Amino acid sequence: METVSFGRTGLKVSKLCFGTMTLGSSKWKPWALDAADSRPILKRALDLGITFFDMADWYSAGIGEHVVASALTSMVPRDRLVLTTKAYYEMSDDPNDCGLSRKHLLSSIDASLSRMGTDYVDIFMVHAFDPDTPIEETMEALHDIVKSGKARYLGASTMFAWQFAQMNHVASENGWTPFVNMQCQYSLLYRENERELIPYCRDQGIAVTCFSPLARGWLAGSADTRSQTDWMYANNYGDALDLEICAHVKAIAADRGATMAEVALAWVLSREAICCPIIGAGAVNQVESNVKAMNLELTQDEIESLDQLYRPRDVINDHVPNPMPRHLGGVLLESGS
Repeated sequence: METVSFGRTGLKVSKLCFGTMTLGSSKWKPWALDAADSRPILKRALDLGITFFDMADWYSAGIGEHVVASALTSMVPRDRLVLTTKAYYEMSDDPNDCGLSRKHLLSSIDASLSRMGTDYVDIFMVHAFDPDTPIEETMEALHDIVKSGKARYLGASTMFAWQFAQMNHVASENGWTPFVNMQCQYSLLYRENERELIPYCRDQGIAVTCFSPLARGWLAGSADTRSQTDWMYANNYGDALDLEICAHVKAIAADRGATMAEVALAWVLSREAICCPIIGAGAVNQVESNVKAMNLELTQDEIESLDQLYRPRDVINDHVPNPMPRHLGGVLLESGS
């Protein structure tokens, strides 16, 4: 598989990143797979050349990190992998066991490394912006984690452009380690991050990795048990515009002898500003289909026909205490309201 430079760093990663939210424990979510069912999927991803894997402490309440990392390192040497994990969301009823405080971040990295069975993570990410912790406290703690050798690089996910820019500005002003990666939502059905966040990252040489490139399965033409329990799936997709875009993806797929997922991923892969799409899978054949998208090159006419269907829409604001529903008829709400 093709490898690409990770922004302006010297790090090289596989062109596809494998997201592991669906792997870990079915006790966490009914659509999450247990260890025995996760292993064949991870093996196939490795066999197809994927070496970049995205985790989070929150996935399967920590079990995901153990299941994924232990399986991977039993198949290939640790130094052949690029492993990411994240911290922010609640891990227990302890009020200090969440957020981006120094206390939580230092405890979180140690707990994650213990579960993963490794001495370091390649990229340690904040899973969301924490309005209750001073940015200086967060960025100094993250810098100390890098200098301790427990993380090689830093990244962030799911926040507004001004928040991300402010955090990196604080790091720069104090000589601390900056973020080199932004993980944001991006697909044919959701392109709002093209406005500010992605252009900022491109200007600063920050690698953009995008989650939900298939819009939680909508762009693959699938619906499963996850659609019944996943807030993002149930509340943020399925309006008339989404259905129109999906229909056009289906038409192109039929014309090209490909799947809808391959067409949707090929569109993401055509975007120069995206370093790596983050793919997920609940079965081996889904991994294979996602990787096949790398061999599908859309024509310029096909890309333009997909581009022109999109219309501006409400921000999918899933990273504040009170998530903002998508369909608000144009009503503008402040973050957290």
